[in-house]
Amino acid sequence: MSEITPTQAATPPAAPVKAEKKEDWRSFTWFCVKLVIIVLIFRSFVFTSFNIPSESMMPRLLVGDYLFAQKWSYGYSKRSLPLDLPLIPGRIFASQPERGDIAIFEHPIDGTDYIKRVIGLPGDEVQMVNGVLHLNGVAVPKVPVEDLVLPISPDGHCARARFAEQQADGSFACRYPQFRETLPNGVSYNVLDFGLEPQDTTAPVIVPEDRLFLMGDNRDNSLDSRFPAEPGRGIGLVPQENLVAQASFMYWSYGDGVRWSRIGRGI
Repeated sequence: MSEITPTQAATPPAAPVKAEKKEDWRSFTWFCVKLVIIVLIFRSFVFTSFNIPSESMMPRLLVGDYLFAQKWSYGYSKRSLPLDLPLIPGRIFASQPERGDIAIFEHPIDGTDYIKRVIGLPGDEVQMVNGVLHLNGVAVPKVPVEDLVLPISPDGHCARARFAEQQADGSFACRYPQFRETLPNGVSYNVLDFGLEPQDTTAPVIVPEDRLFLMGDNRDNSLDSRFPAEPGRGIGLVPQENLVAQASFMYWSYGDGVRWSRIGRGI
């Protein structure tokens, strides 16, 4: 008569181990699916991220700034969703921006994301006269403030050669003339002005219904509503339905190194 040894009796069957591994894989897969759904909802309806690729919004925003933008400010449309999925009819919970807002929007022609400051609302007359912004026939106050000084990286340069200067430590920097503008609603911000350029004098434009006049703060290095809408260039008068989000705060900034003083700053 054969006997079962203690070692044989304690050996568990293999099948439950395989079943447990299969269950772990299913749980992990379901966790990943839920995580993707949560991220998509967050990015579609709460905040989206945006990085600054050009100098058009200097001095407020620098190349290498990364920011969060709130989606609920201007309502929701298909442009709020990944790949512009047509799941939202028209624009719901729509709200008009205020003058001075920094808005992210899609280019009217090529659909690329842009970022500019809201200057003119529907019904406003907007004109540039010798570098001075005029709203509804009244000049917007423009007061000189301390120059903006930015270090030049070894492979970099200034927007104009005349703005380059050597510092006391032997390094080079760009010194840009800076001015403070104050809109009629009290919003103030700094702009850069390199001197008179062709776009510093424009014909008066009345902003139509459901459109916006937007400009970059770096007035002589911004293709904005002063220029007709062309792919990769001017934006013309931007339809409000193209709005995506309102810039909120910076979460990261990197130039030649990490710019710690800019991280966490509101826009």
